Amino acid sequence: MARRKKGRAVHGWMIVDKPAGMGSTAVVSKVRWALDAQKAGHAGTLDPDATGVLAVAVGEATKTVPYVTDALKCYRFRVVWGAETSTDDASGEVLRRSDARPDRGAVETALAAFRGQIEQVPPQVSAVKVEGARAYDLAREGVEMDLAARPLFVDRLEVIAADADGVELEMVCGKGGYVRAIARDLGRALGCLGHAAWLRRVWSGPFRADDALSIETIEAEARSDALDARLLPLETGLDALPALAVTEAAAARLANGNPTEVLEGAEYGDTCWAALDGQAIAIGTYRAGLLHPSKVFRT
Repeated sequence: MARRKKGRAVHGWMIVDKPAGMGSTAVVSKVRWALDAQKAGHAGTLDPDATGVLAVAVGEATKTVPYVTDALKCYRFRVVWGAETSTDDASGEVLRRSDARPDRGAVETALAAFRGQIEQVPPQVSAVKVEGARAYDLAREGVEMDLAARPLFVDRLEVIAADADGVELEMVCGKGGYVRAIARDLGRALGCLGHAAWLRRVWSGPFRADDALSIETIEAEARSDALDARLLPLETGLDALPALAVTEAAAARLANGNPTEVLEGAEYGDTCWAALDGQAIAIGTYRAGLLHPSKVFRT
């Protein structure tokens, strides 16, 4: 006999305004407990000291996580000049210092090299895997690593405010970006050294900080209809994909994993989702009038 999963079969997205000092995994655990949900996951880790949008997928919405993770994200952060740290943020040990201080014009000029398709070396304290181990675990053991540069698309990087000691920036970037690495590399490029004093994720794909719930609200409304009502539909995580309307008969075939004729509305090879009266049935690849399902929703 199959073992019954603990919790309720509840589905959707809960958008949390993650506080500083709390890890992303702990936020997911809190949401799962508060909703008494069978399963949950998040779309994009935030450092423990970071704040802002952490999108938590619950139930079948976990199948849409990759499409939010791959979407553009917006960060605001402050870079403090004069010191480079072991973690590239304020929590680390100071490794080097500099008395140099750039003016705003120099910062604006230097930012041009950080836009578009760039290469970025992750921080030593990061979740990157090195021979099967996490870099942050190796760093805590005192191991110095030669981490390989990784590609990052930076759509926008602008100065929001500046003073003699640092600069506040806003960055819109793709998947896999490390704000701390931007702070470190910008400080090096300007010859003054730098690290991230704080960072906040303002939005992630379709999700905005203005619509996010605090941990206090989640705790206060735990195991209640009020908290259930705050769940966003799982379809919210498919905002970036074309939606193809289907008939009830087509929905039944897709639900069984079979390629099915769908109404036009996509290009050959597009990843799309099939909708029956606005409800997601499956995600798949569109080819010559057929949707070939790769994920099926069981709600």
